[in-house]
Amino acid sequence: MVSFSCQTCGAPFDIAQGVLDKFPGWTPRFCRAHSAKKLGSSAARRKPPPTAFLREENLTLAQVLAKYEGGPASGVFTDGSAFPNPGPGGWGVVWVEAGAVREQRHGKHPKTTNNRMELTALIEAFRLLPDEVEVTVHTDSRLCVDTIESWAPKWERNGWRKRGGEIKNVALVQELLAQRRAHPRCTLQWVAAHAGQRWNEYADSLATAWLRDEL
Repeated sequence: MVSFSCQTCGAPFDIAQGVLDKFPGWTPRFCRAHSAKKLGSSAARRKPPPTAFLREENLTLAQVLAKYEGGPASGVFTDGSAFPNPGPGGWGVVWVEAGAVREQRHGKHPKTTNNRMELTALIEAFRLLPDEVEVTVHTDSRLCVDTIESWAPKWERNGWRKRGGEIKNVALVQELLAQRRAHPRCTLQWVAAHAGQRWNEYADSLATAWLRDEL
């Protein structure tokens, strides 16, 4: 890991050497709390640097467990991301019971988007669960929750059409809706990203594992 100081708050933060090697000439300037992704500033939206989303801690699983303790101790936690967006990306899922990992999965794609990876992570989460299980599935994508819990059933009734244009990632949305319905006792719940919850951070680490040499 290579240490840097945030130009906004001065706090130290680390970036894996493997990440830096992928983007020669890039010097990280902001910690995770003050990244363009977190702040959503107008300047960042107008001209985001190609590595804006790499201003993450990019911790290994062991480092996440050592650093974070907050949040629920049971449930399924998912995350997905792309660096840059669109670009290569990954997804991660971890199923936890009483603070112990029961099962985890992760994957990557050479050309994708944040939303596609978030949807994929949720699909994989439901696939690993027995149909009759009762558990909360967590995602830090409010878009995914709103899509599946509110919008997709309406689109389905309308022949998978919506007002105002095409349904993006419709095949993934259809698959996730089917998986969600196959697990009626599960709850799909939004959780704030990078709020210090151990298993959300763990899922994030799985989703970015493709950037590191060590899981």
